[in-house]
Amino acid sequence: MNTEQFEKAKNGAGFIAALDQSGGSTPKALKLYGIPEDSYSGEKEMFDLVHEMRTRIITSPVFGGDRIMGAILFEMTMDRQIESRPTADYLWNVKNIVPFLKIDKGLADEKDGAQVMKPMPGLDALLDRAIENGVFGTKERSVIKLPGAGLDAVVAQQFEVAQQVLAKGLVPIVEPEIDIHSPRKAEAEDQLNAVLLDAVNKLADDQVVMLKLTLPDTDNLYKELVEHPKVLRVVALSGGYSRDEACEKLARNNGVIASFSRALTEGLTAQQSDEEFDRTLDAAIAEIAKASST
Repeated sequence: MNTEQFEKAKNGAGFIAALDQSGGSTPKALKLYGIPEDSYSGEKEMFDLVHEMRTRIITSPVFGGDRIMGAILFEMTMDRQIESRPTADYLWNVKNIVPFLKIDKGLADEKDGAQVMKPMPGLDALLDRAIENGVFGTKERSVIKLPGAGLDAVVAQQFEVAQQVLAKGLVPIVEPEIDIHSPRKAEAEDQLNAVLLDAVNKLADDQVVMLKLTLPDTDNLYKELVEHPKVLRVVALSGGYSRDEACEKLARNNGVIASFSRALTEGLTAQQSDEEFDRTLDAAIAEIAKASST
């Protein structure tokens, strides 16, 4: 494990840029970026366009390690290059930003009010490729709609996958997202807090994880997790809140930093001049970094 990256992930200022929309969410991300679905055909063209968008963000002079601690990449982004360097290498060695990789294959059907992750048969090979690319950690997402048995199943699976990741010397970002529209959101959050504390207490002495959580209804609900020695960092997802709302909630949760995707790229379009694009991105980064500093 890269000790400089570990130090930055633990104590670095700023937030994590989530640039990991995959197959399912890419058309939506491109549409928001001003590229309608009827302007490209087929997956290859779609992924070329999304890589252009990510390249534009990552190479922007306002996107740097002073305000951005890490970035989460989609597998295809890791496999591609930015300015003729592998993406993860560019992030760390040019921008001083810690690279993470999204490893889940999407969500299974809802059961007991939650969606666990689909099976990941090729995970070991993917983790080996991540290590070759200089990736520091991983991210894996599940979704919780209601409190109950489904929530327990989500956390159990998350920590099972985390063990596989830890065994390779990578740091997992465990992401049991609670749907912001859940009718029993606060109740689910109380249960999640207890179940996560139990899970991190069971980690071995030399193991640490990161947690990526929905911004809670109760400010500082996850305080014990933020301060836990087995938790390297607690990061928050924007989950569909607008950037302003997400930042406002984030600022009230001390020690939690952002890991926003849609809220980061809000307002960016393919049609903008570089000057306008950089100005819009700079304002977004400034707002999210400030909310992450509380």
